[in-house]
Amino acid sequence: MIQKINIADIARITGYSTSTVSRVLNGKADNYRISKATQEKIKSTADEYNYTPNEFARNLRKGSGRTIALIVPSLKNPFFAEMASAINLEASKANYITLIGDSDDNITIELETVKQLTSRSIDGMIIVPCSNVSDHLLQLKKRGMPLICIDRYFENQDLSFVTSDNYNGAYLAAKYLIELGHTNIACIQGVKDSTPNTQRVKGFKDAMSDHGINTYSVTGDSFSEQNGYLETKLLLQTENRPTAIFAFSNTIAMGSLKAIREEELKIPDEISLITFDNNPYLDYIDPPLTCVSQPIEEICKMAIRILFTKINDKENTTKRVFLKTRLMIKESAKSIIQK
Repeated sequence: MIQKINIADIARITGYSTSTVSRVLNGKADNYRISKATQEKIKSTADEYNYTPNEFARNLRKGSGRTIALIVPSLKNPFFAEMASAINLEASKANYITLIGDSDDNITIELETVKQLTSRSIDGMIIVPCSNVSDHLLQLKKRGMPLICIDRYFENQDLSFVTSDNYNGAYLAAKYLIELGHTNIACIQGVKDSTPNTQRVKGFKDAMSDHGINTYSVTGDSFSEQNGYLETKLLLQTENRPTAIFAFSNTIAMGSLKAIREEELKIPDEISLITFDNNPYLDYIDPPLTCVSQPIEEICKMAIRILFTKINDKENTTKRVFLKTRLMIKESAKSIIQK
């Protein structure tokens, strides 16, 4: 194990005081009239021993850790993994590091993760809340912590958020299936009380109602492969099985795919399948899945921009941002209109 050299080590090697070494390495030598020869000796010694400054300690002295926290419901979910990657990239561009926590869609874990991360020197927090519990986040804001929610949010609380227009995305997907002739459509939802889910359910139901369809199925309770698998298994056992399934996430869709293939049904010839969320791997599934694409990169860039405004400018106005989704038509849904 290589031991990292510090200012005290350089002072001992060169014979100068730690304050002199610190002033030279922090670019303040001329302010203290330190000779060029002394500066050169200290800098050459630092180079020889591969000295790197302790940015964390330096930022603490300045009152900033140049660190933000990100909490997501599950890093196993490709949607949140992509979101974490995008947030980390945007933060690094501003010379910030990101501490990432995974709540496992469990409010108890989320509460503890928030507690642990805020005990460190973080400048702000981005969170995908896993439930409708918001008191701990409101308390953080009250204490002056710059905070913003992404994807999931609280409709009636004074907390900033950036999310997709989930209602319109679900409406467009359901409308597309209806235009293909499907009236027996099953919707497999995720976490019931999460705002994206409730808005997707509302969009789905409104599309059905607007087209005079009053019988439909909304089932499920988790954004997981298992939920998609089990609910699809049950749907395919019904006497009047659906002609189309609308999965509310890629993970749900993966479970649905497994169940459909086990029942030896062909997509889209015998059943249509579409999903909310997009990911490059959807193009490598046979057939490629029609999907509602969310602007993940734009969501993350906007969230970082708002968070840094709160951090740097002490701007505390509540921001509520909805970004448009896009229906990407591929090959997993088929018209059943009789010609």
